[in-house]
Amino acid sequence: MLMRFLLLSSITLYGADEMGSLLFHGNCTTCHFETQEVSAPAMSEVKKRYKSAFPEKKEFIKQLTTWVHKPSTTNSIMQDAIQKHGLMPELAYDKTVLNDIAAYIYDTNFTKSRSVTYKNFH
Repeated sequence: MLMRFLLLSSITLYGADEMGSLLFHGNCTTCHFETQEVSAPAMSEVKKRYKSAFPEKKEFIKQLTTWVHKPSTTNSIMQDAIQKHGLMPELAYDKTVLNDIAAYIYDTNFTKSRSVTYKNFH
């Protein structure tokens, strides 16, 4: 409960875009590199596939969040990635966190060179 409060407080103080970036880079990039496929599909490819299937931001976020919250081979739009890397493990992320990450993914051009900055949470 305290962690959720701190997370929500941080979103209010730092903005959803910055929080989405922080959450993405602090969690997803362990397996999903931005443009390289290593142990999981590159996030640029995940975004491309989901955006092709769900071009509206609201539906993109809903579908990606639903799948990451409870990965399944039956509702995956990336069967080839499951065959190559295996099914993504089920993670214990709150749906609010997943929504912020999915929104960040939708809005981010992973193929454009950019720098990531992190703010001090003091």
